[in-house]
Amino acid sequence: MHTLILLRHGESEWNSRNLFTGWVDVDLTPHGEEQARRAGRLLRTAGLLPDVAHTSVLRRSVRTGTLALAALGRPGAPLTRSRRLNERHYGALQGKDKSAVLREYGEERFRLWRRSYDVAPPPLTPDDGPAPEGADAERAPLTESLADVSARLLPHWHDVIAPDLRAGRTVLVVAHSNSLRALAAHLDGLDRDELMELNIPTGIPLLYTLDEHLTPIVRGGRYLDPVTAAEAARAVAQEGYLTWAPGSRTTR
Repeated sequence: MHTLILLRHGESEWNSRNLFTGWVDVDLTPHGEEQARRAGRLLRTAGLLPDVAHTSVLRRSVRTGTLALAALGRPGAPLTRSRRLNERHYGALQGKDKSAVLREYGEERFRLWRRSYDVAPPPLTPDDGPAPEGADAERAPLTESLADVSARLLPHWHDVIAPDLRAGRTVLVVAHSNSLRALAAHLDGLDRDELMELNIPTGIPLLYTLDEHLTPIVRGGRYLDPVTAAEAARAVAQEGYLTWAPGSRTTR
């Protein structure tokens, strides 16, 4: 059996402001820092001590991984960063308020941009400013669908993360809503309808026990705090809707 732990970064500054973030390199809020430390404590209590960690190159992911490892007593565990684990690039939506986007474009398009597999948001244009800082030396995309995220993530899974698992290491992957959705879709064989309903909360470890083929023993894994995770996942699904009135939709 192989042990894989997925962890979405703690609350970021733009999560707290209800903004599409994507590749913009924002930091954690104090609440997000505490979420990261609590994730580490949950792992320690469960006896799950990662041998290695993998994060994106974005600071909210790296800092969550660093804080969690310190809290569980493994501050020296190797941590590998890769842009392949970055959040989905939200194109021209980056920096925009989710409720405002919902009001402007309507519920159907808003949901497709947030949760569908193959529909990308509008791309960045020169009027949207420079590419996000912190993305690394490679040229950032102009927008991405979840299919695009899967295409860049899966080589890292096959070439880097899976070998760690096969070597018997307990692996922690600290990434983002959509990079983890793409990885979960691969692990669990999710169809597109299931993927539309998959919402991953911040700061709560998701444990996968995998067989010799790296197939989950339990489809969907198990959150270490399932009650809080279920409530937080429902909140993720409702992002953008709290200040939205149905009569304001412009597109169906």
